[in-house]
Amino acid sequence: MALRHAVLAALLDAELSGYQLAKSFDMGVANFWQALPQQVYAELSKLESDGLVAGREVIQETRPNKRLFKVTDEGLAELERFAAASAKPTMLRDDLVVKVQSSDLVDTRPVIDQLRKRADFARAKVELFESLLVKFRGERTEEEFLRDGERIGPYLTCLGGLVFERGHLEWCERIAGVLQARRDGAGK
Repeated sequence: MALRHAVLAALLDAELSGYQLAKSFDMGVANFWQALPQQVYAELSKLESDGLVAGREVIQETRPNKRLFKVTDEGLAELERFAAASAKPTMLRDDLVVKVQSSDLVDTRPVIDQLRKRADFARAKVELFESLLVKFRGERTEEEFLRDGERIGPYLTCLGGLVFERGHLEWCERIAGVLQARRDGAGK
C-alpha cells in the first residue's frame, strides 16, 4: 500500500486540512499506517497534482489561512482500483523481536525493560482504540453499529488495531515474565 491510498482513505469522511489529516494519522489511521506530518503534506501535494484530491483555501481572520482537501471522483476511482487489487501478506519486522530471539546469549535486563515499555505503549493504544470505538458507535451496541452504521470502515480498522495491540500487549508481558523468571532462577 502506498501512502497515497492511506491519505485518500483518511479523507473519505470529511474535508480536512493538512494539519487535521496529520493528526488523524496520529489517532485513527495509526493502527494501520504510520506517516510523519511532512510526509502527509508532501503526499497531499502529489494527490492534488494528480487530481485525486481537490484543495480549497479557507480565509481565517484571526489565524493564518488554511487549505482543506477532499477526495475527487478520480480519487474514489483510485481507491476502487486499490480495493480490487490483491493485498500482500503483512510481514513482521521488529527490532524487539530480534532482541528476544537473541535473549539466550545476551544480557536480558535491557530486553526485559524494553518489553515492559512496549507493553505500556500497547496498553495505552488499547485504551485509545477502545475509546475510539465507543466514540464511533455512540449509544449503539457494536452489533447495532456494524449492522446499521453509515460508515463502518474506520470502525473495522480500529477493531483490527485493538486486536493487534491486545495481542502485542499479552506477548510483551508474557515474554518479559519468562525472561525475568529465567534471570531470577539463574541467580543473575
